[in-house]
Amino acid sequence: MKTIFKTSLMIAAFCLTGNLQAQTTFGQIQNQISRDKNGLNVFDVKKDNVEFKGISIDLGGAFNMDYQAINSFNDQPSTFALPSKIVGYQLMNLENNFTLPSADMTFGAQLFDGVRVNLDIYLASRHHNNTYARGGYLQIDKLDFIKKDFLAGVMKYATIKIGQMENNFGDTHFRSSDNGSTLRNAFVGNNIMNAFITDMGMEIYYNRSGWVSMLGATNGNLNQGVQEVVYTVGPNANTVVSPTILAKFGYDKQIDKDLRVRLTGSYYHSANLGNSNLYSSSRSGFGFWGVLNNNAYKNNSIDVATNYNSTSTPEGTFNPSFKNWATTVMINPFVKYKGLEFFGTIELASGGDKAGFDDKRTADQYAGDIVYRFGKTEQFYIAGKYNTVSGKLTNAEDKKVTVDRIESSIGWFMTKNILAKLDYVSQNYKDYTQFTGTTLNANNFYGGNFKGLVFEATISF
Repeated sequence: MKTIFKTSLMIAAFCLTGNLQAQTTFGQIQNQISRDKNGLNVFDVKKDNVEFKGISIDLGGAFNMDYQAINSFNDQPSTFALPSKIVGYQLMNLENNFTLPSADMTFGAQLFDGVRVNLDIYLASRHHNNTYARGGYLQIDKLDFIKKDFLAGVMKYATIKIGQMENNFGDTHFRSSDNGSTLRNAFVGNNIMNAFITDMGMEIYYNRSGWVSMLGATNGNLNQGVQEVVYTVGPNANTVVSPTILAKFGYDKQIDKDLRVRLTGSYYHSANLGNSNLYSSSRSGFGFWGVLNNNAYKNNSIDVATNYNSTSTPEGTFNPSFKNWATTVMINPFVKYKGLEFFGTIELASGGDKAGFDDKRTADQYAGDIVYRFGKTEQFYIAGKYNTVSGKLTNAEDKKVTVDRIESSIGWFMTKNILAKLDYVSQNYKDYTQFTGTTLNANNFYGGNFKGLVFEATISF
């Protein structure tokens, strides 16, 4: 929505005018996680001692540009060996070239002592012709707007976030890429089963003496609206969308100057899913473009290039496509000793197969990465990662499918705001059927593999 962008610029201009007329400060923001290198491995929320000096404006952005040299393959035979209705099938030939750059803008303001607002905007993404809001939220770290020092003993450790925002499920999203914001990711790709969502809701944090806790709830909708939801599939039509419950508990401690240890467990549950899905709500892209997509071909008047692989949003990710209910538990260990980091993911997801049914199936994900940072300011790093996902796509499937990936990367922080990285990836698909559906669509993931290099330059401020 270009209107959003124009409105944001008008607001920014107004606030800059206010800076001249009303001595509004710029950049005096409390309890903010830095968007540059200083924000690496900062999870959840934080408290600081930044003094409130009146209304202050925050304006930031992020940009990345990738050069991709990746090829993808599968085990589908040549067209003449496929069923006669499948004509002209082949995977796309991928050029070694630049992909579409991505860009974000962040606009915020410190409105009161302990109260700030944030608006995140996608300037350019996979929906490249649209500029639209990623989310906006209010963060409350003090309740002095009610009364001076109101519940000060509690709010010393507590934070309240309200709005449409990046919901805090698990720790992986703090080390992942999102559109133009890729500086915090040591790699190019996110987890294969990418848990990322921006629903309307509220999160309450209480972090004290190393203990980390969060309880949240959302309305389960990515796109907001008041229309009735009716699931007509199955014997028990579902006309209710239930709130999604989020929770996190863990321990995070800097043991000494060299060693930091963190371990968290996170919980996500929705009894009746709305128009949101934890594993298909990223609107910004996968990191590897065009992989395992086929050239257009017609099969019983179905444009497979448009309609097939719609559950892998976007290319190459694994989406279990839970339709009625979903429950996921994620465990994340993190250890940093001097320049050496280990971060892991154990993710156990389950959900209903169809709207109106409660048939249960599961999808499990395991990932681990090691990053070694070195140099005078740890401006260089080398990194390696292994990630595997296994699960049924539907209850009708005979067996689970598996996707695994090996990824390695080297990186250089030219400044704390500029990062260049070179990434190698090899991703494999196992036990996918050769055809899907009653009309025998050719399955792009049958014996699928893509591998190659990506050079990424990213800026964040």
